[in-house]
Amino acid sequence: MMIISYDIADDKLRNRFSKMLTKNGAIRLQFSVYEVNNTSRVIDNILVKIEDVYSKHFSGADSVVIFEIGNAKIKKYGNAIHRDCDVVYF
Repeated sequence: MMIISYDIADDKLRNRFSKMLTKNGAIRLQFSVYEVNNTSRVIDNILVKIEDVYSKHFSGADSVVIFEIGNAKIKKYGNAIHRDCDVVYF
């Protein structure tokens, strides 16, 4: 099972992303939070589409976080990648 949460600024990209999740069996829990409780093949297809198609179009303002419940993994794309990194200013 996976939980996918996103904050995508571009309306077209956000709508395409949402439709892709729905077409692949994701259930909307909240406006930008989906649950995917499907076979590992469907989950892998979603992850490949996010990585290969959508991640190239994410801007610095966009954020996608994927929580893989069974594996206790978290994948981050866009702005969400930088939230856990320490920043040092001189």
